[in-house]
Amino acid sequence: MKNYLRNFFDNWHGRRHHRVHRQIKDRLFRFLFEKDREALLQLYNALNGTNYNDSSLLQVVTIESAVYVVMKNDLAFIIAGVINLYEHQSTVNPNMPVRFLIYLAQEYQGIIEKAQESLYGSKQILLPTPHCVVFYNGDREIPEEQVLKLSDAFENKEQKADVELTVKVLNINYGHNSHLMEQCKILEDYAKFVAITRQFASEATDRKAALNDAILYCIQNHILEDFLRKYRMEVLGMLLEEFDVNKYERSLREEGREEGETRLATLLNRLFSDNRMEDARLVLTDKNLREKLYREYGIK
Repeated sequence: MKNYLRNFFDNWHGRRHHRVHRQIKDRLFRFLFEKDREALLQLYNALNGTNYNDSSLLQVVTIESAVYVVMKNDLAFIIAGVINLYEHQSTVNPNMPVRFLIYLAQEYQGIIEKAQESLYGSKQILLPTPHCVVFYNGDREIPEEQVLKLSDAFENKEQKADVELTVKVLNINYGHNSHLMEQCKILEDYAKFVAITRQFASEATDRKAALNDAILYCIQNHILEDFLRKYRMEVLGMLLEEFDVNKYERSLREEGREEGETRLATLLNRLFSDNRMEDARLVLTDKNLREKLYREYGIK
C-alpha cells in the first residue's frame, strides 16, 4: 500500500485525467481549518515563520452570512496585532484585491463598533495590520506564488493611487510550494486529499462510491485520518455537492453571487477613480445607495 501511495503521487503530474465538472472548493478548506484551531495556527506559523503554540491566541473573526453583510469570507482571525484574511479559490480571480478590500472594510467596521470609539473623535483608533492570502487549487497552471494588487484594477494608471492592497496567491495543488507543505502537514494532507478525490472521481461511473473509496483510502494511508474519521459523512456530502453536475440550480445561484460580486467590484473601482471615498464606504452596507450608484454609472 505504501509503495502504491508513493507511485500515485510520483505519477500524478504526468497523468491525463478527465476534467471533473465541479471542483472541491472553499467549503471543505474552510470546514477543515475552522474545526481545528491547532491546524489553523500551524498554517499561520508556516506562512509567517513564527512558532506560536497556543491556539487560544487566535481570535477568529470570519465574516458569516447575514442580511447586512455584502460578502462573507472563508477564514479570518487576529493574532499578534495582525488580521489574517484567508480565501480558498479553485478558479483564477484577478478581482481578489477588491474582494479583500471589502472584507477588510467590514472587519474594521466591526472592530470599531466593538471598541465603541468614534471615527470623528480626536483619539487614534488602533487597527490590526491586514495580511491577505489566497490558497489556489484549480486545474489551471499558475506560478507557485504571485502577488495581486488593487492598483492593477485602476483605470488611470498615470495617476498615483492613494490606496493600495496586495494579495499573496499560493498554489497549493499537490507538488507545489513544497517548503510550505513541509512546514504545515495539514495543508500538505489537504493537497493530497484533493488530488486523490479528483483522480478517484474522474475514473468512476458511480461517483458516490468512488468518493467514499477515496475517503477510505486516505484514512487507511493516514491522510487527514483523524479529521476524516470524525467528519466522514459531512466531507462526503460536501464532495458530492461539488462533483454533482446535476446540481444545476446550485450552479445558477453560485454564478449569480459571483456576478453580484463583480458588479460591486466594478462600482468600487469607479468610485475610487472618482475619489468618492465616502460613497465607497457606504455602499458596503447601504443597498439602496448601491443600486442608485449602479444606475448612475450604468453598471448592469
